[in-house]
Amino acid sequence: MTSKDSSSIPAHDLIDWLVAKGLEGAGQEELLEGFCTWLVDMGIPLMRFHAAQSTLHPVYGGTGYSWYNGAGGESERFENTDTPSEVWQRSPLYALLHEDLDEIRVKLVDHNEPSRFPLLNDLREIGATDYYATGLSFEGVKQIRPNGAKKVSDGVLMSWTSDAPTGFDDSDLRRIHTVLPHLGLALKSAKNQNLTEDLLRVYLGRDAGRRVLSGEIRRGSLQQIDAVIWNFDLEGFTTLSEDLPGNEIIDMLNDYLAVAVGVVHDNGGNILKFMGDGVMAMFDVGEIDEDARAALSAVPLLQSRMDALNSRRQAQGLPVANYTLALHSGEILYGNIGSETRLDFTVIGAAVNQAARIAGMHRSLGQRILISDDVARAAQPCEQELVSVGRYMLRGVNEPKELFTVYSPVGSSHAD
Repeated sequence: MTSKDSSSIPAHDLIDWLVAKGLEGAGQEELLEGFCTWLVDMGIPLMRFHAAQSTLHPVYGGTGYSWYNGAGGESERFENTDTPSEVWQRSPLYALLHEDLDEIRVKLVDHNEPSRFPLLNDLREIGATDYYATGLSFEGVKQIRPNGAKKVSDGVLMSWTSDAPTGFDDSDLRRIHTVLPHLGLALKSAKNQNLTEDLLRVYLGRDAGRRVLSGEIRRGSLQQIDAVIWNFDLEGFTTLSEDLPGNEIIDMLNDYLAVAVGVVHDNGGNILKFMGDGVMAMFDVGEIDEDARAALSAVPLLQSRMDALNSRRQAQGLPVANYTLALHSGEILYGNIGSETRLDFTVIGAAVNQAARIAGMHRSLGQRILISDDVARAAQPCEQELVSVGRYMLRGVNEPKELFTVYSPVGSSHAD
């Protein structure tokens, strides 16, 4: 947006801009940065703007955006917590939610006594003269009129601060209110887009979520690819789950699965599904040799992080578990499988079945890590030293498969 004569900029120009940006799918930060710039160009004496928005995410409960005239804006995320932080509880926006207020207006130049809101005292120290806060509910284009905080399930809270000698004029606030429903609609659109992307990525995986968003949603739509299948399982978890309280089991499972997922992602792989106490992942980073090297590069990282996790849990007096890992490569079918009302974006094929057969050999061979000859051949040359543990006939496989493990020097904590 180019700077304009403020006297020639009516509110409907900003409304047109918000509608256009909403239709384009602009994100929250772009919308709010532009909104603040427009207000200043319209002659509204804006020193600071802040917006807080709820979100649906397994880690973050909300987002914040703060803008200062001359310095630009910055976004932040707030983690989900059972207890609100003290800073949040002492903020004006918190009061809007919990005190059944439509708005808060404080003329800072008219108050000599410290405000009950520490933020307003801080703003006055840097020259603020006027503060106004209100909110929009996405459940209806109206000001938030909460009957208790839990009633406001979806919306945005906003505040505007001025440093003009007399603060905001009534006409300034009228113009702001004129455009608020349109800003709210654009922000709701941006939030829904982010929500869709976040949830698909978290529940389907990074690659599958991206594919679904790009339109791969038809039942039976499958793609044949060459990839490495990575089967991770915890050892002895079933026995532990019978002896430990449910909350401890969940915490333990989350600890170990977080390590496995982090290792896969850090090496370019994608999580396909969780299977009880196990993880099935795939590496499809390029040609099959690149896939194999990426999958094998993840092995020492998994070993070191599992060792570190077990050391930490032992130091805390918590139960620990070991793991097994099976790697196999080949052609797989990757896509949508299921019914018209419930689909799963997953993999099927002989390579997937053979990876499961290899995973069933850990106990009989006494090896924690097993790698098929297909992966071993494709990965050459690789950084890991692979040692053959023999050739075996796997159930449902016509030809014998040679299996390998990763050599760990004597004295290494990774030795089996």
